[in-house]
Amino acid sequence: MLRDVKTVIGLMSGTSMDGIDAALVRTDGIDRVETRRFLFTPYAPAFRERLRAVMGGRGDVTHVERELTDLHAEAVRALLAEAGLPPGQVDLIGFHGQTILHAPEERMTWQIGDGARLAMLTGISVVNDFRTADVAAGGQGAPLVPLYHQALAAGLERPLAVLNIGGVANVTWLGRTALDVLAFDTGPGNALVDDWMLAKTGRPMDSGGELAATGQMDHASLSRLIQNPYFAAPAPKSLDRDAWDRGIVAGLSPADGAATLTAFTAASVEAALPHFPEPPARWLVCGGGRLNGTLMGMLRERLRVPVDPVEVVGWDGDALEAQAFAYLAVRSVLGLPLSVPGTTGVPKPLTGGRLHRI
Repeated sequence: MLRDVKTVIGLMSGTSMDGIDAALVRTDGIDRVETRRFLFTPYAPAFRERLRAVMGGRGDVTHVERELTDLHAEAVRALLAEAGLPPGQVDLIGFHGQTILHAPEERMTWQIGDGARLAMLTGISVVNDFRTADVAAGGQGAPLVPLYHQALAAGLERPLAVLNIGGVANVTWLGRTALDVLAFDTGPGNALVDDWMLAKTGRPMDSGGELAATGQMDHASLSRLIQNPYFAAPAPKSLDRDAWDRGIVAGLSPADGAATLTAFTAASVEAALPHFPEPPARWLVCGGGRLNGTLMGMLRERLRVPVDPVEVVGWDGDALEAQAFAYLAVRSVLGLPLSVPGTTGVPKPLTGGRLHRI
C-alpha cells in the first residue's frame, strides 16, 4: 500500500536547556523515515536563566513561553533557509516545547510552548502537547521517542538498547519482535553535571568529561545516590530533572564532584539491566552524553558489551529527538499511537498531541 509521505520539521528543547534542535524529515509516520537537514540554535545565556527561573511552574511563565515560541519560530525559519525550502512545502511541525513540570504520579505534566502562535508565525500547521493525554490516562508521559527508535532500528541486531543521554537519560530496549519494546528513564543524564559545572566553575558543561577525568569518584557519595528508590521501581517509569539530592556531593571539590556525578549517570544506566526481559547485545548512545569520553568509558566498563555512539549505524545522535517529534507529529495526525504500555506504562496504545492548523 502506498502511504502518504509528509515533509515535517521536528523541534526539541530538552532538559539540558541548551537550545533548540530542529530537524527536517520525510516520513509516513510508520516505517518510512528519510532524514534531511538538522540545525541546532543555542539559547543566549540570559534566556537560559529566564527558562531556569520558571522550572516547576514558578515565575513569569507567560512571557517566557512567548519568548520560547518566538525563538522556535526563528529556528524554523533558519532551518528552512538552510534547506532552501519555502514554508508552503512543509506539511507539519512537531513542537515539543520545554518541560517545566513533570509529575506523572500526580497526573501532571507541563510543556510550555504556544502551538497556535508557532503556526501563525511560521505559516505551517503545528502539533504540540504530546504528553498530556498519556499522563491523563495513567502513563508516565515519557519517554516518547521509543517508537521512532523502533522504526529506525529495523534490521539491527536484537536485543538492542538505545540510550539517550540528555539532561535526563532514557533507554529503549528493543527485543526480538516488533512487539518487544520497553522504555524508561534510567536516571540522571547530563543535568546534574551541567548544574555542578555552572555552580563550581561558571562553565555550562564538562566538555568531553575533561574535569571528571581529573577527579576521584567519591564512593560514599555514589553509594548514597544510587540507593534512591527510583532505581528499584518497576519500569516503565520517568523522572524530573530535579529528582536528586544534590546536597550529597556538596562538600566535594569541583573535579571530584564532576567525577562522582558522571559515575552516578553510568551507575544508574547499569541499574537498568535487571528491568530488561533479556540483556542487550549492544548499546547505541545518542544525545550530548555520547560526546563525553569519560562517561562513555564508564559505561563500557559497567555494561561489558559494545557501547557505541549511534553514528556507527548511520544515525545522527544530535538530531534524533527532534526527528522523533517530526515522526510523532505525523502519527498524531493519523491517530496512531505515540505510546504503548511498554514505553510509558499507559494502559493501552494511545495517540496524543494537539493540532493547530494554519
